[in-house]
Amino acid sequence: MKIGKKGDGELRDFARSLQPGPDDTIVPSDIIRKYNLPEGAAVAGPCKTVRKRNVIADVNTVCCLAPDEFAKRPSYQSLIAIDPCERFDLSVTGDVSMRIIDLVAPIGKGTRGMIVSPPKAGKTMLLEKMTQSIRVGNPDTRIIVLLIDERPEEVTWFRRAVDAEVLASTSDQSIEEQTDLAELVLAHIRTELECGHDVVVFVDSLTRMGRAFNQKTPDRKTKNRIMSGGLGARAMEIPRRFFGLARNIENGGSVTIIATALVDTGSRMDQLIFEEFKGTGNSELVLDRTLADARIFPAINLLESGTRKEERLYGPDDITGITMLRRTLADRRPKEIMTYMLDLVNEYPTNKELLASLAKA
Repeated sequence: MKIGKKGDGELRDFARSLQPGPDDTIVPSDIIRKYNLPEGAAVAGPCKTVRKRNVIADVNTVCCLAPDEFAKRPSYQSLIAIDPCERFDLSVTGDVSMRIIDLVAPIGKGTRGMIVSPPKAGKTMLLEKMTQSIRVGNPDTRIIVLLIDERPEEVTWFRRAVDAEVLASTSDQSIEEQTDLAELVLAHIRTELECGHDVVVFVDSLTRMGRAFNQKTPDRKTKNRIMSGGLGARAMEIPRRFFGLARNIENGGSVTIIATALVDTGSRMDQLIFEEFKGTGNSELVLDRTLADARIFPAINLLESGTRKEERLYGPDDITGITMLRRTLADRRPKEIMTYMLDLVNEYPTNKELLASLAKA
């Protein structure tokens, strides 16, 4: 639900990437006040026709909860964030790239992960494979793919390739449409988190999101100052809030965000946007253009990639194997490391067997 300036709301359609349309159902302001509905809430209920428009007459569910249950949800400020402790088994599909990522940069419920990628390093294929792996291993998990300022053909490809809710703003849309989409998705997943749900969000990319908010016409009252590289002083406020929303809640739900950040584009602004997010995540996957140019995929710099407190995502036996693996890779060059990893992964049918073998060595 998107709440307008006059207090009424509109129910936006995910199939239309939450863009406004003539058939949007109206949620009257008195209904919003009665049930204390926040922006971003998914609302369902009976409708009536008023002046040829569908209008919500009452509310049956809010974010799949009964209204009285929804009203009892804890506030976002009261939620207690803890380290991710339940791992998504990316190796479940048997894909070599996913098995390698599962070994060097595992993802858990509540992970705030960044894929740092130069152009043409294979980030799009990794996003698709990660989406597929999570869907296979956790079929009940809700997966959202958010594409900002994306090429139209890439949007079509994502919608056909992945089993997820794809929300996209294309490069021919206005800056306001792109930023409105990001803000509404932010409000929605925040409400889902309050309701105790588990949501995985893939974002491509934080860089383009930052560019969009930087170009958005600033409020005259804020007097948005321009820093070096052309980046506004407050341009990254909402992108930072979006990425920072990822967390695992004690005795509650989780929001997992895996977002890409572009580097080595030749743009000073893109580098500044990356620097804004550097160190704010708890998992990082760094792609290497030299590996991609050599047609070695996945083009991952394994020494620079990793997950904080990965021992919470693996059992003690697996951690022993991972420690041995890290020691083996420590003194090698990126190309040599990835060639070794590809041979090692292909030698064992599962990561479990691979780690068990390393632990015995």
